[in-house]
Amino acid sequence: MSIVQIIQDAWNKQAKWLIVLRPFSWLYRFGFLLNKKMYQSGMKPRYKAPIPVMVIGNITVGGSGKTPLLIHLVKYLQQNKIKVGVISRGYGGQGAFPALVTLDVVPEMVGDEPCLIVQSTDVPMAVGPNRQESIELLLQNYKLDLIISDDGLQHWALERQLEWIVLDNNRGLGNQKLLPEGYLREPVTRLKNSTVIEHAQNPKTDLNMHLQVAEPYLLNPMYDQAEIFDPNADYYAVVGIGFPQRFYKTLEGIGVHQFQCHEFPDHYDYDIDDIQFEDTNPIITTEKDAVKLLPLLKKHPTFSREIWVIPVEAVLSDECYTLFNQQLSQLNIHIS
Repeated sequence: MSIVQIIQDAWNKQAKWLIVLRPFSWLYRFGFLLNKKMYQSGMKPRYKAPIPVMVIGNITVGGSGKTPLLIHLVKYLQQNKIKVGVISRGYGGQGAFPALVTLDVVPEMVGDEPCLIVQSTDVPMAVGPNRQESIELLLQNYKLDLIISDDGLQHWALERQLEWIVLDNNRGLGNQKLLPEGYLREPVTRLKNSTVIEHAQNPKTDLNMHLQVAEPYLLNPMYDQAEIFDPNADYYAVVGIGFPQRFYKTLEGIGVHQFQCHEFPDHYDYDIDDIQFEDTNPIITTEKDAVKLLPLLKKHPTFSREIWVIPVEAVLSDECYTLFNQQLSQLNIHIS
């Protein structure tokens, strides 16, 4: 187990030994606040795009459900004839950056989440560490009304008109400590300054969402077999996401209780050996992982083990739509 996985496991368990990392958290806090202050004071330049920008992010390390939320909002905007584009850091991609994300681009070049977003929505999207360059690339190629930034909440160099922070109540805020003692990227007080969307099955607030499982599908269809999903089978749960425990709860929620957990770091680049096991039991995984696994299967056409994918869709409360429409209207973007 890598040091990253050890620390992530300690965060999830709120292990007491994390206190030894407190001096590093103090250093992180000092550096973070200094950098933020330099942007706010004008000592460092900020970029203001010619059209409104919305950031969807979180204040925690690891998954919160922001990508399904972003995909849902993009589809909602598209259905209402709003020309939306998306930018992202492209974490894990090799570049060159900035780069447009198209349906034929592989995760190795632009990252796994951008590929998933474009495959799900066919939205105009650009990736790269410099958000200004990504926005300019998008606007050179598309006429847009709104740009949504996938993450980038702490990217102070980019001015934004809207911020939605996803707060996953299944995971919570842990020990409420900043990195690396805890998994907070920013102090809890940050939640007071943005729209907070509670991610929970039993929410306590009006602005909430939950993830609903869609129909499982086979990533590598085998034409001599019936494609019937069997929740009672023995599976290898292969996941490389920020908070794998959420996926395990999803499996149990659809009646899958027999699975061996095989966890990898977030944005992990799979090798074919990672999905080789001694028996013929099927694999079960997330859509985010499936984006990485599909190119691997194309390189190894003789791989014959079934890989089942469990897609999820964000379901928003009515109050989320009401607020979103109001916020867009203030930006002169009107939902008819």
